[in-house]
Amino acid sequence: MSKIMVEMSARHVHVTQEALEILFGKGAELSVKKMLSQPGQFATNEKVTIVGPKGELVASILGPVRPDNQVEISLTEARKLGIAPPVRESGDLAGTPGCKLVGPAGEIEIDHGVIAAKRHIHLTPETAAERGLKDKQIVSVAVGAEGRKLVFGDVVVRVSTKFFPAMHIDTDEANACGISGTVDGEVIA
Repeated sequence: MSKIMVEMSARHVHVTQEALEILFGKGAELSVKKMLSQPGQFATNEKVTIVGPKGELVASILGPVRPDNQVEISLTEARKLGIAPPVRESGDLAGTPGCKLVGPAGEIEIDHGVIAAKRHIHLTPETAAERGLKDKQIVSVAVGAEGRKLVFGDVVVRVSTKFFPAMHIDTDEANACGISGTVDGEVIA
């Protein structure tokens, strides 16, 4: 077993530059609220409302802008919105449902891009090699607070030179094991 930092990833939205300008006005740029663990990634001061058939939720935008619009929500949040997203890796958006995004300057309907993010581990090639793990390998990770410990299965390993070693789980998963903030987990290959 090897330790990995486990972080909760709350609901968030990734937007294209075109979507950003529709939602926040011509020439809009994302402003950094705080840097995230993954290099170059940041939470922004900008928020949008995600609107589904049954409800709506406010979510932060994560930067920088992306080539595709993507909404990442937990399955509990999906039920509140009335959307049935598949569990997918970030960027795997084909055949996913859409929603409306509302900002202070406008709104857009996206016809796809809503997912429940598959739990995953980010590793650099060096860290993956040290731990004997490979890109797209599926592992299990033991994590949790006293009285709520559990083992997450179906955790996909993602390897890139752009990553910092960390596991990401959504709010439902963090609540299930009684954690907040960052904790150590044990990778079971």
